[in-house]
Amino acid sequence: MRSGPAVRRLSDWDAERLRALAGEYETPLYVLDLDRVRENAARLRAAFDAEEISYAAKANTTRPVLETIESTGVGAECASAGEVERALAAGFGGGDVRYTAVNPPDEDLDYVVQAATEHDLIVTIGAADTLDRLAERGFSGRLCIRANPGVGAGHHEKVSTGAAPKFGVPLDRVPELASEAVDRGFDLVGLHAHAGSGISGEDLQAHRELVARMGDLARTVIDEVGRLEFVNVGGGLGVPYREDESPLDLEAVAAATREAFGDVEATLGIEPGRYFVADAGVLLTRVNTVKPTPETTVVGVDAGMTTLVRPAMYDSYHAIRSLAPDAGARETTSATVAGPICETADVLGEDRSLPDPERGDLLAVGNAGAYGYEMSSNYNSRPRPAVVAIDGETARPAVRRETVADITELETWSK
Repeated sequence: MRSGPAVRRLSDWDAERLRALAGEYETPLYVLDLDRVRENAARLRAAFDAEEISYAAKANTTRPVLETIESTGVGAECASAGEVERALAAGFGGGDVRYTAVNPPDEDLDYVVQAATEHDLIVTIGAADTLDRLAERGFSGRLCIRANPGVGAGHHEKVSTGAAPKFGVPLDRVPELASEAVDRGFDLVGLHAHAGSGISGEDLQAHRELVARMGDLARTVIDEVGRLEFVNVGGGLGVPYREDESPLDLEAVAAATREAFGDVEATLGIEPGRYFVADAGVLLTRVNTVKPTPETTVVGVDAGMTTLVRPAMYDSYHAIRSLAPDAGARETTSATVAGPICETADVLGEDRSLPDPERGDLLAVGNAGAYGYEMSSNYNSRPRPAVVAIDGETARPAVRRETVADITELETWSK
């Protein structure tokens, strides 16, 4: 598999094919290109050729994506019992699955301990008392400790995890906890940390500092307990959401990561999520309302913050393209693309230069493969969209469109 170009812009998607998919499956519709997932995986593996790579499954857990990533030979980093179950069902071997949860609920630990017993997966703890909770369930298997390195980075404060007290054991307490875990019979195999999500070139110094601290920590822990199999320094590798942004220089990032890590008798690991899938997905949405106002032309569409929440939650930018067949012949206008949800925040893009919009136009929203469908919701009793996966020349439905009946099916109240 060729690694493909370092970045896939929204303009690179075949407009005719997207129009055909929207016609067949209706909108809103997520479209995932599995070939692009493979290309991204190949580029990561080429840059980090000596490192262990795991996919942060929370970015996109649809079955075709998980199966495609498993076929590239990387592992799966899972943030919940549900993600563990889905990774195993998609074919990941237990030894390639890591459960890295934050404040895990009891039912998660019950499931994961059973799964670890059957499949030998790795359980990562981010608090000392999770060690007790595992011991109470009879678990003494492969264990990893998540450290809080005291340094964070990312595209938004809400996803900068490295310095937030919610995540991981304070760095200076890790050696003592590691010794305790070994003394209690746990098979301590690794250390873990994560700076944040959507790290760009501007954040690489923070990433280097995290890696350096984890290298120092690993050498201390190995001196204390004798061995570690791996040290995972997280993912968060950013992708260019804006059309004028350059892609990360992966080879330079890999070299800087190795240099910062230093000489450690353990395998260096990373866990990208977004990088695998962001530019492998687009969201298709149909214009239903065109409303000129003194401030802007409001372009109402059938996708909103329940379909793609990132703009509302993180002020994230996603490129928007008109797929109208005659788009190139129209005059352009400055538009605000807004959804059907009763919230001011329900805006997919502001001040966008679009061909004069008309009711019925098809729009494409770029870089929607990561944290798009995964974070969709039923707010305002809106059914979640369908998902279609493209594999070469073949397109197949991956997730059917929800109905209102699906939303109310779980309700038990009756008169």
